Amino acid sequence: MLNLLLAAAMASGAATKPPVWQDGLDWHGVHVSMQRDAQDSYTLAWPFGQRVIMPQPLHVETASVLFNGLFAMAQDDLKLDSVTAIRDGAFDHGQPIPCHCFETGVKWPYVWTRDLSYSVDLGLWRFDAARARNGLEFKLSGVRVPGAPQGLYVMQDTGSGGSWPISTDRVVWFLGAQHLLGDKAFADRVWQALNDTLAQDRQYAFDAQFGLYRGETSFMDWRQQSYPAWTADNVGFIAQSYALSTNVLHYQALQLAASMAAEHHDTKGAAAYRAQAAALRAAINDHFWRADRGMYMSYIGGDRTPVDTYDLLGISLAITSGVADGERARQTLANYPTWPAGSPVMWPERVDQPIYHNRAIWPFVSAYALRAARTVNAPARIAHEIRSVMRGAALYGSNLENYELLTQGQHVDAGKLSGPVVNSPRQLWSVAAYLDVVAEGVFGLTADGHVEPKLPSSLLPTLFGTRMAITLNLPDRSITLKLPARVKGNLLVADHITTQGTATTVQLKAITVQDTPLRTDAPLYAPVAPAAPTLTAERGQWTVKGDGRLQLYVNGRRTVAIDGSGTLPATAGLTCVSATRRDAQGLESLPSPATCVGEVIRVAGDWPRSWTAPAGGSYRVSVEYRNEHGPISTGVTAAVKMLAIRCDGGGVQRLPLVMPHSVGEQRSTYGEFSASAHATCQFALEDGFNMSYLQHFAHYTGGAGGIDGPLNNASIGDLLIAPLTTGTTTP
Repeated sequence: MLNLLLAAAMASGAATKPPVWQDGLDWHGVHVSMQRDAQDSYTLAWPFGQRVIMPQPLHVETASVLFNGLFAMAQDDLKLDSVTAIRDGAFDHGQPIPCHCFETGVKWPYVWTRDLSYSVDLGLWRFDAARARNGLEFKLSGVRVPGAPQGLYVMQDTGSGGSWPISTDRVVWFLGAQHLLGDKAFADRVWQALNDTLAQDRQYAFDAQFGLYRGETSFMDWRQQSYPAWTADNVGFIAQSYALSTNVLHYQALQLAASMAAEHHDTKGAAAYRAQAAALRAAINDHFWRADRGMYMSYIGGDRTPVDTYDLLGISLAITSGVADGERARQTLANYPTWPAGSPVMWPERVDQPIYHNRAIWPFVSAYALRAARTVNAPARIAHEIRSVMRGAALYGSNLENYELLTQGQHVDAGKLSGPVVNSPRQLWSVAAYLDVVAEGVFGLTADGHVEPKLPSSLLPTLFGTRMAITLNLPDRSITLKLPARVKGNLLVADHITTQGTATTVQLKAITVQDTPLRTDAPLYAPVAPAAPTLTAERGQWTVKGDGRLQLYVNGRRTVAIDGSGTLPATAGLTCVSATRRDAQGLESLPSPATCVGEVIRVAGDWPRSWTAPAGGSYRVSVEYRNEHGPISTGVTAAVKMLAIRCDGGGVQRLPLVMPHSVGEQRSTYGEFSASAHATCQFALEDGFNMSYLQHFAHYTGGAGGIDGPLNNASIGDLLIAPLTTGTTTP
């Protein structure tokens, strides 16, 4: 039977003999073995140690002792992550905080919004619903500032430039919470937090003109790893930009809001949320799709500059959420490159950054890529992600945080680029990833309880061997998959399903689907971003100079390429020019800082400030400021204000201004307003909202805005007003 299965796998299009990982595996000269004793204990052994895994309450029965034992190990890791108290050096002076919940990992003994939420969505709600709810509840907070809008909000954790709204992926909380709505009291709090959080994000992070939410990529929040290196000291670019993953998470939250509004018999609210979700889906497809790459970009610059970078989590979420349509979903996953050890969380890699998000595999992202591959029926990708997650767990005796891309090493010595820089054992979302690989990836158990296996025939030698059936036992049900008498095809799916009590039996059938081979020939690194170009005015045009051959972007639009120098026509309004470097393989670097030229009007004095528009049209407005309340890398005191603009003959225009933690004087995020010719405009700066306003951060002892009280201010200098481009003129 085994030979027949191997032959079937080969006939289905596998280029090489698939590994038969039944009692162990070999990788880069390392042999790992798994043994099972009569008491259902497992021993995982490798050259540098071993781990004995005691009998676990849940079992999977396949031909692979390795696969079965790793399922037991994931349960054991989850048990170790199940705690009665958590701690972090930045909260309550590092003292234990009572919480019957999941901690994030050995090196991260706290609860973080995104880590927990992705972990719960990857199935932890099945294994301990109470702890999952407790952890999610821990990330909700009321407001401690009496004059601020009250409500129940999801917290954005400490982060880049002082947290929200530089980072805006806190809505990932709803991705996890949606699985636990059977508890009415919890569902009521979800409904309140959903309305309040979405309304606040709509007010401060949504760009109504562009139709997208601003903010950092979800999960990849070490900015120099995935954003231009110059954002290390200036995160204004990130606050102004738009990320695929964060926008897809908002789409999913809006979809949930529409569904819950309907359940609350709020017809008007449901329609409004559905309309917002539909518009956001359209905007994501309009702006993030890059046709020349056949993929969704990871993020777009605040001036709408397309950036030639991609991330697997964003792409996977776009597919599984339904944001990506059928052909784009298939194409974007097929075009995302992979390496023998697994799929990188971002591509292309950065040659000047250490290994962490850069040049790395993260099991939880691989689990989402597996879900995406199931969505588009991609057997080669399904098998590849399953093997990657299995291999990583087996090699190091725990579900580690991440691995180096080329070797799947837990640490690679590369001088100052060594890494992964941090790598925690039993990282919660990696634990969840293995559990999800088993429950959904192999046995096809979906979030709504349906069983829809999509099992590549290339995995049959590993999972079935000479068996005709494999079984998964979960807390509330068992699932058995049965092979057909003959396997001819590359994907096994359900032929018919029978259920008796809590036991589900699936008779599989083999089908052949069109499967694009994995993309394994992509270049690894992108070019290093150039310095900002210089512009000088000469005879009715701008002379642009830069270092080498560069591609120029003017006000977000791709324009000419230069080789050392070139020219651009001068325009009457603000002209901002950035550059990228393109290598011989056609990859573009991340963008340089922008060089802006054109008239900038400075308005100083007490607030409110007045100014008269010299001509009718659109204007960009920002402020100069200093916010030295915390380091660039963390904190909760990004200053957030609302600029209210009242011009003669028009209504009030309100623009949020974000002033992240800064190094010296910097410029806030900007907005656009309109004014008629010779209209007098008054500018008032109203209080906004930041994370320090939440009650939860009264426990924050790691910086300003915490235990000493809320803090939402900056030292504000000139108001800066610049007319936007209206035509060509002489500089």
